[in-house]
Amino acid sequence: MAAGLVGALALTACGGGGGGGDHSSTNPSGTASADPAPSSSADGSGVTGASGKLQGSWLATSGGTIVALVIDGKQAGVFATGGTVCSGTAGTESGMQMIHLTCSKGSKDRTTGMVDSVDGTSMKVTWSGKVGQETYTKAEGGKLPSGLPTAAAR
Repeated sequence: MAAGLVGALALTACGGGGGGGDHSSTNPSGTASADPAPSSSADGSGVTGASGKLQGSWLATSGGTIVALVIDGKQAGVFATGGTVCSGTAGTESGMQMIHLTCSKGSKDRTTGMVDSVDGTSMKVTWSGKVGQETYTKAEGGKLPSGLPTAAAR
């Protein structure tokens, strides 16, 4: 099961909408490029891009379920064993780091989350649903972080 989750994380982390890129670069003369600057909230949500500290793949266990939270740019997704799949945005909103998701199967457990703290190895998110606060560990290089519980072989 863990190998499948790592595979899903690897695919998700490399996936993108294709063709995008950093439009905030400057041209060789050091001035802003002539390309129009992207809106800070093209979807009207009021959320700007997530900070660099939020970027990456994060793992948690909750009630015997492995939860993967992936943040890439402004895009965010949650994948949990048992089939929950959520997608949406992550970024700064009214001075706070927020995550807004829509989940398959109508789950409301992780639809709005506020990042309480984040550093290079862990992140605490308080979800508005019944999950409450979860602590995530950063997954590096497609490897599961140490300290995760393992399921007994059946």
